[in-house]
Amino acid sequence: MRTLLGVLAAVALVLIAGAVATFFIARSIEARYPPHGRFAEVAGGRLHYVELGPGRAAQGTILLLHGASGSSGDTIAALGEPLSKRFRVIALDRPGSGWSDRISEDASSPAVQARIIREFLEKLRVESTVVVGHSWSGALAANLALDHADAVAGLVLLAPATHPWPGGEISWYYTPTTWPVLGRLLPWTVSTPLGLALMNLTVASVFAPQAPPPGYIERSRIPLVLRPSAFRANAADVSGLYEFVKRQAKRYRDIRVPTVIISGDADDIVWTHLHSRALEREISGARLIVLPGIGHMPHHVARDVVVREIERLAEAIAAARAGGPRAPAPASEAAGARRL
Repeated sequence: MRTLLGVLAAVALVLIAGAVATFFIARSIEARYPPHGRFAEVAGGRLHYVELGPGRAAQGTILLLHGASGSSGDTIAALGEPLSKRFRVIALDRPGSGWSDRISEDASSPAVQARIIREFLEKLRVESTVVVGHSWSGALAANLALDHADAVAGLVLLAPATHPWPGGEISWYYTPTTWPVLGRLLPWTVSTPLGLALMNLTVASVFAPQAPPPGYIERSRIPLVLRPSAFRANAADVSGLYEFVKRQAKRYRDIRVPTVIISGDADDIVWTHLHSRALEREISGARLIVLPGIGHMPHHVARDVVVREIERLAEAIAAARAGGPRAPAPASEAAGARRL
């Protein structure tokens, strides 16, 4: 009995210490990474976004959607500056990520996030946009093209997670966070200090086999995901993705917008041969670019290729709308790339 009481007391002390540490770490993160964009009101709360571009001289709108464990900081750091020279660029914190409210209790579903984003685009008077979705947001961008097709002019999918994978397993630290009791306890006690301690290792694993660019964590504002509410929202997003893509994968043949898929053949997080190759077959006219030796973060480690493909697609769409000829497909894939 004494042993049991001792164990319970030790656990209680760890949780109390973790809660105190979480409070101060979260406050420090929020002070270091305050909102760096604007807020838009939608039904149920506010969405935070960053907007760049040449104003009325913009040659179209590009919407950047980040993957799991990130925020608008990731996509803006990689793509914002080069794309904003010619286009209106909007990088959004997805519901529950960065500084955006969760908006809805069922916002872990990409379909619900797509509905929220559609309302967001209407608030910003964006009639149609090229949607760039990385990783988790591959499923989200595809759903926008399926359920809100009139708002989507084209898709650029970067290492997209779009299909069910064998076993449906996810990283071990996500699942407990979604449990009814423990899931509410962990983010406010141990998840934040543990995540902070493992951040460099986690980021390195996401970029492997490449190394993260210098200053990546700071510029991409990655620590924002360690705040308890964001951590739990992110875990719910990841945990629910498998069941969602099991259903949605049956619909990809209905996507009718121009689509480019860019993935690395060394991606051990979202397997290119399973997701991107299937997507190329299922979306009529989709073009798959495979980058040799590249991992899960092509928009950072092969930025020039990604920017060029986004620009090429946006130009083709603009030309088609103007009644001119479509931009010709290149005779070969992007430099240093190959087709599966």
